[in-house]
Amino acid sequence: MNEQRERARRYNDAICPILLRDWDPIGVADIPEAHDEYNMYADGVAGILMRGEPKQKLVEYLWTIETENMGLDGNRTRVESAAIRLLQVRREIDGDA
Repeated sequence: MNEQRERARRYNDAICPILLRDWDPIGVADIPEAHDEYNMYADGVAGILMRGEPKQKLVEYLWTIETENMGLDGNRTRVESAAIRLLQVRREIDGDA
């Protein structure tokens, strides 16, 4: 596996649980059958993180999914908190990148 592909896999492996545990806009974290509910958004999050985009890009991405794609009212505090945790993933995987 090439280095870039391995890096992307590490990002996705770290992002999916955060989306489920920290973001979880529809409240499915306690339903085992739904633990892959947000996996489809991991690639978009990984791309933002791997490009070194600022927190606001993550917030906008998650907010758009939550409010426009899912049609929810949105919870800005939860989105911000999830974005902060996702940025920690970048530091853990890439160092201070």
